[in-house]
Amino acid sequence: MSYEAQAAPAPVPGATVPARAGAGRRPVLALLVIAAAELMVVLDATIVNIALPSIQSGLEISAGNLAWVVNAYAVTFGGLMLLGGRAGDLFGRRRVFRFGIALFVLASVLGGLAPNAGLLIGARVLQGVGAAVAAPTALALIATNFPEGRERNRAMGTYAAMAGAGSTVGLILGGVLTQYLDWRWVLLVNIPIGIGVLAGTTVLDEADRSHGKLDVSGAAAGTAGLLGLVYAVTRGGQQGWADSATLGCFAVAAVLLVLFLLRQSRIEHPMLPLRVLKDRNRAGTYAALFLAGLGMFSTFYFLTLFMQHVLGYGAVRTGLAYLPFSAGIGMTAAIGSKLVLRLAPRLVAAPGLVVAAAGLLWLGTLTPQSSYAGVLMPAMFVTGAGLGCAFVPLTLGAVRGVAENDSGSASGLLNTAQQIGGALGVAGLAALSTAFAGDRLPRADEAYFSGLRTYDAELVARAQEAMTYGYTRAFTGGALVFATAALIVAVVNDAGRPGPSAAG
Repeated sequence: MSYEAQAAPAPVPGATVPARAGAGRRPVLALLVIAAAELMVVLDATIVNIALPSIQSGLEISAGNLAWVVNAYAVTFGGLMLLGGRAGDLFGRRRVFRFGIALFVLASVLGGLAPNAGLLIGARVLQGVGAAVAAPTALALIATNFPEGRERNRAMGTYAAMAGAGSTVGLILGGVLTQYLDWRWVLLVNIPIGIGVLAGTTVLDEADRSHGKLDVSGAAAGTAGLLGLVYAVTRGGQQGWADSATLGCFAVAAVLLVLFLLRQSRIEHPMLPLRVLKDRNRAGTYAALFLAGLGMFSTFYFLTLFMQHVLGYGAVRTGLAYLPFSAGIGMTAAIGSKLVLRLAPRLVAAPGLVVAAAGLLWLGTLTPQSSYAGVLMPAMFVTGAGLGCAFVPLTLGAVRGVAENDSGSASGLLNTAQQIGGALGVAGLAALSTAFAGDRLPRADEAYFSGLRTYDAELVARAQEAMTYGYTRAFTGGALVFATAALIVAVVNDAGRPGPSAAG
């Protein structure tokens, strides 16, 4: 779920590799193709969120497993992005871009036709792989098809606008498709977009290829380790943290992640040069971005469930209800980009994260009787405003002072940290929410659907109260996460320097 793109999309691997300076044969069409691809990838991170309640009831997915509809995409997208960018450099950006888009479309078809939860989650994994290949090569193709200077800057601006619009469009379009057609169309809508993008790739120029090897085994170990970690957290919340299988998954995930890091420290061309993390400020920034993604992804997840299961909003109304969040993050992102020219990045990011934490604490006061105008709307705006102010200096800090040959890896790690943080946040806080809801009413989500089927208004009301209690505990947990990120930025990062150095 790339919600941070609403502030400013981070560079991704492959974007900084030298490319031919000539413009594409048809620059306007080339830009439309690249922008449409970015819109599709970003849109898919949010469009599914609105359909979650419909997916849950349609495929009878438990509350614990529902998180995988989001996490399967986020983990593979974030975990393989470094590999996707490197593949474009080695095998040709246009060729790899086509492969990524084709895989994304195929996975969308499989997901849209999935008869059960297992196949849907598998399709979301494939979508994440396709996105991890398409996203970095799409941005890199801008450098290939537009000469440095005004043309490339305009192309980057359009790309950024699509990245920002994708999240908001996804929320609204997801509501329209779910309410007036069927939840399956939130995936099937990718078919015409993807086919159009594939047809338009003929106008894109190809880049010169780099030399080196593709570290497939390293990427497999890292991504499998991350998937194992998210699964262990999810299972722990369902079966208990002392469960032998849960502990085994944690152990396997730890071994795989250690093997990944060891491999990155020894091979000649690592996807993740560990020297990038030796700088204290940069390491602190990545930790803060990880936590920011953790809190933000879970906020969208639980807000959607609360608005539809408890307040009874339809899918369209839910999508429109998110507009204050988008407005808040968009307004303060512009302010934050100006503040970092005058103030040290941590003096902008840390207060922003504190404001976001305050917004989540406000959401933590929700009850089944809460009004949209009284709580939801202002709390979402405050949360979005805080995040918008924080993301610009954090994004700049993640790539500040990085050597030119490491800039692709550093910026790719930025996206990965947010995606993986988001997946762990949804898994962990979903486990927390389920546990607290269960204290009020065992298997509250099942009781809710049972009450709807049997027209038992009293059971539905009891389930809604229990689920709300769980959701609000998750929001409070998210507030603590944002506060921790603010503390890291304030304590670990030094004062830095405002002005060009902060942005460079």
